Amino acid sequence: MATREQVEGYLLQAGLDHEEIGEGMWLAGASAGPGIVIHFSHPLLVFRMKVMDLPADEPRCAQLYRRLLELNATDLVHAAYALEEGDVILTATLPVENLDFNEFQATIDSFQVALASHLESLSEFRDCAPAQA
Repeated sequence: MATREQVEGYLLQAGLDHEEIGEGMWLAGASAGPGIVIHFSHPLLVFRMKVMDLPADEPRCAQLYRRLLELNATDLVHAAYALEEGDVILTATLPVENLDFNEFQATIDSFQVALASHLESLSEFRDCAPAQA
């Protein structure tokens, strides 16, 4: 079973700049773009990244929700887009029982690929500048 210390070791092994922002919670990769919040919450490791603010225009929201659901169904395997307090986020969870570095790195990589490949198509729904964590 992965421990909090092993997760911090995975962050170092991945070469991600990071800072601990709470007990068992890190902000990783923020110097290269939107950061990923990684939270060790036994029995899960939770990954979350803000993608954008929700648009204020309700018809645009409906179109955005549809697009996010389509991306969840076609482009994301272990992660998903979700809504939280006026933000669109990308989220994933991994069980810590058999967590290894390859799974950890694959999740980080999938977030980076999703952001790179989806951000342009989601930008038409944006009301403001690119999200900063």
